[in-house]
Amino acid sequence: MLFRLPSRIQAQSGRYSRVDGIPYTLPINSKSSPALMAAFTVDAEQAARLLPGNELHPLRVSRRRGVLLVTVIDYRTTDIGAYIEFSIAIACTRGPRPSRPLLPLMFQKRHGLGQYVFDLPVNTEVSVKGGKGIWGMPKHLANLDFRIQDGTVSSRYDEGGQRVALIEIDRPRRAWLPLYATAVNYCAFRGMLFKSYIYFRGKFGFRLGKRAGARLVMGDHPRIRPLRALGISRRAFFTSFLPTSSGVLDDHFETWFLSQAVLPAETYPEGLESVMGMGQGKTPQKPPGPPHP
Repeated sequence: MLFRLPSRIQAQSGRYSRVDGIPYTLPINSKSSPALMAAFTVDAEQAARLLPGNELHPLRVSRRRGVLLVTVIDYRTTDIGAYIEFSIAIACTRGPRPSRPLLPLMFQKRHGLGQYVFDLPVNTEVSVKGGKGIWGMPKHLANLDFRIQDGTVSSRYDEGGQRVALIEIDRPRRAWLPLYATAVNYCAFRGMLFKSYIYFRGKFGFRLGKRAGARLVMGDHPRIRPLRALGISRRAFFTSFLPTSSGVLDDHFETWFLSQAVLPAETYPEGLESVMGMGQGKTPQKPPGPPHP
């Protein structure tokens, strides 16, 4: 979606909040943050099985193929300190029925275009406490890194001494295209669907089609195992890199009950017990041990 910072956020500039004990200077923003993104096609029918409730549907780029998005941001300056965030998400629409292929890209608001965040590891405790406890994001602690090299940009995601995922993209020659965008996140937490908004600015370079070199390696960790059934394409069809970016996380978000054909189990999805008792530690977890292959 096109970038439009709500006037309500601008009016709160310079004010302060303390939510769940976490102090914030408004607006809740980030600065000087490199980011990478890679988009792969997946089996749309299998992707639909991972979407909660009955309102979200995979965005289809063809009749049978949907989109998996891997986005990693190295947040260097925020109210809660520096941390890395590794997002694995399914591009989706929201409505009573699936949309036609590609149409939501032209009418984004009408089709509720966004991404369902399937997994969102971060490497600091305070980011988990705020992101999950307030915005319902599926954050949890993991070992992450973010590497910028001459020809590539990459990130590795480990947990419990086990590799979960590795993403590496061919670095564009230069970041020249201005980006002003609004991202919509859908997340499942406490038996509800959360819809939140992030506003991004920066300059990025990108690669399309056969030139979009990317390598996505997934381990056998339980967190990632359901994605193995998606038939993820070997090649990415889009990659991008922002050497630096800034963003604003909207403090306004929406929630409503998830529903199923049968009564959900008491343990699905995670509830407030997963963040109760968490502190505000800003010290990053140790990065993954051995270097990238």
